[in-house]
Amino acid sequence: MFLELVIAVVLGVLSGIFTGLFPGIHVNLISVLLLSLSPLLLSFTSATLLCVYIISLAITHSFLDSLPSIYLGAPDEAQALSVLPGHVLLHRGEGHNAILCTVIGSYGCLLLSLLVFPLFLFGMAIVYPIIDSLIGYILIVIMAIMILREKGKRLITLCCFLLAGALGVVVLSMKSLSQPLFPLLSGLFGFSIMLVSLMQKATVPAQDLSLPLQLPISSAARAVSAASLVGFVAAFLPGFGNSQAAIVANEIIRERRAETFLTLVGGINTANMLISIGTVYALSKARNGAIVAVRELVSVVDLQMMILFLGVALVVGSIASLLTVYLSKVFSRVMSRVNYVDVIFGIILLITCLTFIFDGLVGLVILLTATCVGLMASFFGVGKNHLMGSLIVPVILYFIL
Repeated sequence: MFLELVIAVVLGVLSGIFTGLFPGIHVNLISVLLLSLSPLLLSFTSATLLCVYIISLAITHSFLDSLPSIYLGAPDEAQALSVLPGHVLLHRGEGHNAILCTVIGSYGCLLLSLLVFPLFLFGMAIVYPIIDSLIGYILIVIMAIMILREKGKRLITLCCFLLAGALGVVVLSMKSLSQPLFPLLSGLFGFSIMLVSLMQKATVPAQDLSLPLQLPISSAARAVSAASLVGFVAAFLPGFGNSQAAIVANEIIRERRAETFLTLVGGINTANMLISIGTVYALSKARNGAIVAVRELVSVVDLQMMILFLGVALVVGSIASLLTVYLSKVFSRVMSRVNYVDVIFGIILLITCLTFIFDGLVGLVILLTATCVGLMASFFGVGKNHLMGSLIVPVILYFIL
């Protein structure tokens, strides 16, 4: 059994490297493919080992997905907000330091969340029954506060939020789509930022791996603590993604440096995944695609299985943190030797082709529309986090209607 467990972990890590490094190939996609093949796979292995594979894949992905977000500007949902602060450091020659910040956040939150996991489980049993019927209204209040804090551009921020929300409602209501989030989020975040880079003829300077990391230990500790706390809250609020959680956490610690924000984004990404394991155990609620697949495979996650998953997460997180640091050094050397414009064109072409493969012409229309909304936000200087209305508005409508 131990050998089979090791094999499942290794395969999960390798798959996480693949999904983390290639924009558009998400954990949810691999999870869906695995579920479709599960009748065949279960004749060779057990459901528990398949779950270990998924957990290993998801944890590894949560570390490595910062690489394409920061170096290429091609994020998935979890890393959408890391693009701009990441590019600030990238264009200062500190792309590797930006990655180090996300790794510190991810691994710090992994360790802290494991340490206080019993408290999370206890809190779930108390908090969830209270807020279950109020989730939609809580999301409305949070988003209203975020929009009102945009002094001088509240109206345009509201317009961008509602436009993204309306697009999300339309796209997510189209049941025929294979991967609705792929063109939606790629257009709102990745394409819009990459097109702005092309228009500005941006180039990536040589990266200096010897530059010191400007992240005080006290700032890192506050970021990890806030990310773990807000990641716990986000586990109860569908649609309240890592981007919104990072904004709230940043308001808690009140720091404006890019390094701290990147630590928050990386930390919340991993903390949310880990806490989702507790959510499916304590509440039988699946809060992301990977945990949905786990629940489909085993129906009920018991205490012994949860402890196994947490142990796997710790081992895989340790491996993934080292892998991310190593691969970041490789990216730093490569990015200074290639034509950044060619790289951007290549990513745009890849995402366009994948969109067409997944959902044909309809997917391309969604991609184009989402890109226009993303460009509108960039033109008016609206924070990209408000474009997460594409997910939040549908969730709000689901809970209050």
